[in-house]
Amino acid sequence: MSAPLTVVILAAGLGTRMKSKKAKVLHRAGGLTLAEHVVRRALELTSPDRVCVVTGHQAEAVESTLSPYRVRFARQTEQRGTGHALLCCREALASQDGLLLVLYGDTPLLSRQTLEDLVAEQRDNEYTAATLITTELDNPFGYGRILTDSEGNVRAIVEEKVATEEEKKIRQINSGIYCFRAPLLWKHLGELHPNPTTNEIFLTDIVEALGRHGYAVGAFPVSDSSELLGINTRVELAAADTLLRRRKVEELMLAGVTVEKPETVTVDAGVEVGQDTVIEAFAQLLGATRIGADCHVGACSILCDATLGDQVEVLPFTMVNASHLDDGAHVGPYARLRLDNHVGAGARIGNFVELKKTHLGPGSKAMHLAYLGDASVGAKANIGAGTITCNYDGTSKHGTNIGDGCFVGSNSTLVAPLSLGAGSYIGAGSVITNSVPEKALGLGRSKQVVKEGWVEARTKKG
Repeated sequence: MSAPLTVVILAAGLGTRMKSKKAKVLHRAGGLTLAEHVVRRALELTSPDRVCVVTGHQAEAVESTLSPYRVRFARQTEQRGTGHALLCCREALASQDGLLLVLYGDTPLLSRQTLEDLVAEQRDNEYTAATLITTELDNPFGYGRILTDSEGNVRAIVEEKVATEEEKKIRQINSGIYCFRAPLLWKHLGELHPNPTTNEIFLTDIVEALGRHGYAVGAFPVSDSSELLGINTRVELAAADTLLRRRKVEELMLAGVTVEKPETVTVDAGVEVGQDTVIEAFAQLLGATRIGADCHVGACSILCDATLGDQVEVLPFTMVNASHLDDGAHVGPYARLRLDNHVGAGARIGNFVELKKTHLGPGSKAMHLAYLGDASVGAKANIGAGTITCNYDGTSKHGTNIGDGCFVGSNSTLVAPLSLGAGSYIGAGSVITNSVPEKALGLGRSKQVVKEGWVEARTKKG
């Protein structure tokens, strides 16, 4: 049986270079906070009870953001370095045996494969106390250099400011990501001493501490250095966002989704898209959007937390927010579904139509220049151009119920609360303030007056 894995995520830092009032790990890239990316990756490797996030700066906000993942937390009340952060969770985790993986809350680009390979490397090598990820950089300035022995084991990590000229030529650098044999880590972590200049305890010193007791530390080289990018500035945040979104779009295309001009399309990490769906240029798929098979999402459309069935068509410049579109629905162009709408199978929403908290039944249509708010529309109803539901009286919102097969003529004003019975008709241009029974005609407009010769008479007066 393989040794169990515990993951510690260090997320307590101030992140001063981000120049922000918000904790660095709460900044977003690829549709999630940096911390969420790392937690989700950790949960691909082990169970939530074996993931511990060390928080400090804005701890309550970080813990609130991560609470849905059911991970554990430890507090670092003073930010005194990475080694000290790990010490803060020793009491909670010291009883857990097996392996312990150390990650950072600001490194969202690590792949599952890389971490699985690192853990496997440590698990399979019974003679090493720890294995750390390294990579080679053309310009390693600012990074700790890896010094190895004749067998390739790490004997020391030398920081830039104390490295000799010869050591500065080394291109192999420390990523800060370690996999330890947990009992050995907890046994020797207390031997680390604060740096006399900064009073911080650095985890890098664990390499020499283990070496003094005869334990080897292995190096696990990673060729793609972009995986190890730590986010410290808005520039690096933007770079990470670009990489994460490119990965997501490529993932969709490899799964059978057509993405036109993929470099222009924005897709968040939590989005799911079915096979043979087409995503046009400049579309944005955000949040927890779910799109079925054989759908078509038009250019410049924005879908956020939307759910689409199969064969749904969203035409260009349409916004769909927190709404559900059943199979075969048709929306747009230039439509807006604001919040909590349900568009039934085969229903059609046309250009410049806005819905808010509205149910549109199967086969119903609202094709032009309409507003439906707090409304329930039955099946196969027709909502004419310019129809407005007046749902707000200045104090409260009220609902409008439109039955199956209703026909609402163009430029009608429906003053809620109101019900239109199944099969009823509303004459064009009506203002309807009272409910209309089934299969009745509702008219609410002034009688037309025609005055023959009026123009000629008016002209003569002048």
